[in-house]
Amino acid sequence: MLALLPKIKRPEHYNTSYDDPESALVASLVARDTKALELLYSSYSASLLGIVSKVVKQEELAQDVLQESFLKIWNSISQFDPSKGRLFTWMSRLARNTAIDHLRSRGEINSHKNDALSDFTVEINERYQILYHPEFIGLKQLIDVLTPEQKLILDMVYFQGYTQLEVSLALNIPVGTIKTRIRMSIKVLRAFFI
Repeated sequence: MLALLPKIKRPEHYNTSYDDPESALVASLVARDTKALELLYSSYSASLLGIVSKVVKQEELAQDVLQESFLKIWNSISQFDPSKGRLFTWMSRLARNTAIDHLRSRGEINSHKNDALSDFTVEINERYQILYHPEFIGLKQLIDVLTPEQKLILDMVYFQGYTQLEVSLALNIPVGTIKTRIRMSIKVLRAFFI
């Protein structure tokens, strides 16, 4: 996906003499001007990557979703209606929806079903350089008493930093069910500390 858009830099001789630069940019994009796409990318890629990264936590996947978002912007720019809002608002909504669609995709959901919880603890330890703490002794074995669904949800909420709503969207499960499974997991784990 990354190879679909060329390496983009700000064009040196881009015409910015219009009264409304946003309208001129949109008109150039509708006319399929690749220099306008380069300008759009150089102007908005960092901001849109920030939006995508809030939904897709892995940096490499977020970059792929960003590229996919720019392809969608390029292919659907004629649908942009300036009377309904600014160009950035339209692009940010499109990028966010693309990121959510990525999380909802069967491949993404199935890839997380195959991940072992122990893989995430190693990744978390490496990423955040968590040192040995005696209070975590036996935690891995303790979590093994939970169902696979409970493990997945706890992992997403407590280890990956997803909100309950994001987990609901990613797994296509109602938010109430997510809350119930978290509550039940905590209840099961709490029994070991009483």
